[in-house]
Amino acid sequence: MTTLTEANTVDAIAPAANDDNQSAPEPKKTLAIEEIQSLLPHRYPFLLVDKIIDYVPGKLAVGVKNVTINEPHFQGHFPGRPLMPGVLIVEAMAQVGGIVMTQLPAYEGGLFVFAGIDKVRFRRQVVPGDQLIMTVELLWVKQRRFGKMQGRAEVDGQLAAEGELMFSLVN
Repeated sequence: MTTLTEANTVDAIAPAANDDNQSAPEPKKTLAIEEIQSLLPHRYPFLLVDKIIDYVPGKLAVGVKNVTINEPHFQGHFPGRPLMPGVLIVEAMAQVGGIVMTQLPAYEGGLFVFAGIDKVRFRRQVVPGDQLIMTVELLWVKQRRFGKMQGRAEVDGQLAAEGELMFSLVN
């Protein structure tokens, strides 16, 4: 099994044999919770990504959050009608984006924090029992310390939330 650092190298993306006119497919990578914890500083109860089901180095990541009634925020949000808070949906998308940002070769191991959130809209409620699928795509990186990503969160193929997330590298 290759590490993310190895997957980011040119050698890991070798062209297919006897295929002169077509480029090699982008590598698909999944990450288990132990690998996510090695990349993100978040821990319970604030680690909001259970698995990465697709990772394209320097481009995007798709993460899964299994929403369960055992999460502490459901005690008060709301008693008798538990709803995942929108800010936690946005944070979950940001953590998936953090997988992409922290693996960019120039920033490996860096700590990224929110620098801004734009155009966020909530389209569907997220409740215990839902599986939140978050796709976060890198739009740009500027001045070697700022990044902007487009995030989408879906449940059962229905859009739950979307928006633009800006990150800043902290020293």
